[in-house]
Amino acid sequence: MILAQFAHLASHTVSSLALFQEDQAVGFSPMQLWDHMGWAVRAIAIVLFIESIWSLAVMIDRYLYFSAARKQSREFAPKVAGALKDSKLEEAIKIADRNKKSHLAEVVTAGLQEFRSSGGSPTEETIQSSGRALERAEAIVHAKLKRGLSVLATIGATAPFVGLLGTVIGILHAFQQIATQKTSGIGAVAGGISEALVTTAFGLLVAIPAVMTFNYFTGRVENFDVEMDNSSSELIDYFIKQSHKR
Repeated sequence: MILAQFAHLASHTVSSLALFQEDQAVGFSPMQLWDHMGWAVRAIAIVLFIESIWSLAVMIDRYLYFSAARKQSREFAPKVAGALKDSKLEEAIKIADRNKKSHLAEVVTAGLQEFRSSGGSPTEETIQSSGRALERAEAIVHAKLKRGLSVLATIGATAPFVGLLGTVIGILHAFQQIATQKTSGIGAVAGGISEALVTTAFGLLVAIPAVMTFNYFTGRVENFDVEMDNSSSELIDYFIKQSHKR
């Protein structure tokens, strides 16, 4: 009797180990996960991959653009201030033309050109038209600075939900495998769960850098806006002082 019980226990243990080993047959390397994914989950992974490349391209583009704007503006500001101090309007415009990547140069150039086109006479009408030109230039430059940031905001907001969609599909696939194979072993659901975890993690991996860089670049745009406002005000003050010297 005792021997029979030991034999039954050993047989049950061997069967359990065999089932456990079969369950562990599912691989979790990137290629094995890709091979195990259904077409719907693969499509979601491709969408997330495209979003990651797109957001990376925007990050690089904005970083280079902002760096060039900052560098040229630091060189432009003292030079144009010196030219205006000496009442050299044409030289100030030429300096601004040589710094086309500078956000300050774009704004100041618009004001100076409007002032020159009005005859260079610092009348009240000329000063007002120059002020309007500065406002228009600020709006245009602000739009240039924000170009692409809406993409980062959209990707940061949607990527987790795209990954969550992959999670839902992966869980549904796991339940479908359970129903088809009529087994509740871990192997029946490991593939679907792995799909769910991979797409969720991928979605978060895409969204987190996008949100962080969006906030960072938005802060830099706000700083640029303050600098442009200050430069516009200083230029208007310069025109007003010139009118008082008449």
